[in-house]
Amino acid sequence: MKIRVVSTKDEIKDLNEKDEIIHMAFRPSNKDVFSIVSSCPNLKAIHLSKSYKQTLSESAKMFLDMQGIELLEGDVWGHRKDINEYSEVSENVYNKIEDLKHKGFSENEILEKMEYETNLSPDFVKFLIEQKVA
Repeated sequence: MKIRVVSTKDEIKDLNEKDEIIHMAFRPSNKDVFSIVSSCPNLKAIHLSKSYKQTLSESAKMFLDMQGIELLEGDVWGHRKDINEYSEVSENVYNKIEDLKHKGFSENEILEKMEYETNLSPDFVKFLIEQKVA
């Protein structure tokens, strides 16, 4: 799964309509959130750092909820935007989640284990689990 990393407001206009997950590396305004949703009809989630998520307006959160777009908390660690505008979740992460499910681990145990092993946030791991089920 590819995560489009958006570092500045100017990059919003360059979004691809096929983008499904956007990581915002800046604090988006209501207008930014609306522009992103308008540009990406297949958007499933917006990924923000904890501090940005906490300060996002209630109206933006409600708008995303009404659109069926999840708001995920977390960071994209070790990504170099100058090399690639997308960060990618390795197929190994999905394989590991499936393996843990088959071994009988609970969702909470999978969340803890995957957070520790991959440095992904619990929100994001939960989203991946739900996407794999769907």
